[in-house]
Amino acid sequence: MTMEGKKENKDFQTNNRPDLVEERKSLRTFGTSAEAMLWLHLKNKQLEGWRWRRQFSVGPYIIDFYCPKAKLGIELDGNSHYTLPGMEYDDFRTIQLNNVYGVKLIRFENDMVWKDVDSILFEIKRVLQEIKNNR
Repeated sequence: MTMEGKKENKDFQTNNRPDLVEERKSLRTFGTSAEAMLWLHLKNKQLEGWRWRRQFSVGPYIIDFYCPKAKLGIELDGNSHYTLPGMEYDDFRTIQLNNVYGVKLIRFENDMVWKDVDSILFEIKRVLQEIKNNR
């Protein structure tokens, strides 16, 4: 393949696009404490052997946590997500991720990580099992 062909393919890359590297690094470095807490439960295949990525991009969207094998994304939402523009953008993004990229996205409130992380983990496991059963 020529260098020109490689450049063309890069333009169509959907996962972890090179143009989003710096933003992904920044989000990992300056993430919320709720993200750090949930990551403690997801990293190193701790959740039933599923591999998770932090601040992974799919198309133009960066997802807080992403399981490539299941095509499942997790978003932790803070206060900005509960404004009308925030909710409209989240809805649009969720639909795009599902319809264009085949990614199922589930959302949890940041506060829920601190109040009841076990219920979050239970729900993630439930959705993973559902995905596994539907293959």
